[in-house]
Amino acid sequence: MRRVVFNQKGGVGKSSITVNLAAIAAFQGRKTLVVDLDPQCNASQYLLGMGAYQNEQGPTPNIGTFFSQTLSFKLKEKAPRDYIHATRFENLHVLPADGELGELEHLLESKHKIYKLRGLLKSLSREFDEIYVDTPPAFNFYTLSALIAAQRVLIPFDCDAFSRKALYSLLENIQEARADHNEDLSVEGIVVNQFQPRARLPQELVAALTQEGLPILDSRLSASVAMRESHQRAMPLVNWNPKHKLSEEYQALYRELHGRG
Repeated sequence: MRRVVFNQKGGVGKSSITVNLAAIAAFQGRKTLVVDLDPQCNASQYLLGMGAYQNEQGPTPNIGTFFSQTLSFKLKEKAPRDYIHATRFENLHVLPADGELGELEHLLESKHKIYKLRGLLKSLSREFDEIYVDTPPAFNFYTLSALIAAQRVLIPFDCDAFSRKALYSLLENIQEARADHNEDLSVEGIVVNQFQPRARLPQELVAALTQEGLPILDSRLSASVAMRESHQRAMPLVNWNPKHKLSEEYQALYRELHGRG
């Protein structure tokens, strides 16, 4: 299964959701891969620690290495498995981001390399039970590549009025990618993140979106300082504190996505 976590708005929790769902899958014994396409490298740093990015490029080979290799016949072609890095968590691996991905984007677009990621992930699907793809906060070459390569899309939503307006253009972009490039792509659902159940506005926003027929998932993710602490420790919640309320909410979300209530 190849799942992309996508929203064109920044700060909605894409990297946190990507890493924590992947960590739960790995914790349950499934061989799992996180693919980081965001030049900010947040998912990669979350799993590997800040020290892994003491230089701008980060661990190599990485996703930038892969895309660079597609642009040049002079570079020695690597096997798909060569780009994968182990984490300190059992069954959990990462294909790390490259801080210089932005510099490659125009060249990749001009050379029509939009389907290269799909080939890589299809090959890696033979080895990994679950693949999670983190994306940049924009609809660009990398996010479109991810939508072409994925089977399912998970959309984080942070209970903000501006986020609500952006949802419709986001869903249109996904539908266009499905129609033009990937008929197997489906929207798995919208994840309500940083939810405050006692506040009026979040409740009203979620109720309105549900009434409009948008695929809002039942599981909610609370706002919590535990997420920042998890980032600082470079340790997903299920590995750091599986009994914490937010960790249990992530586990409920994972069960919902996998049809186990």
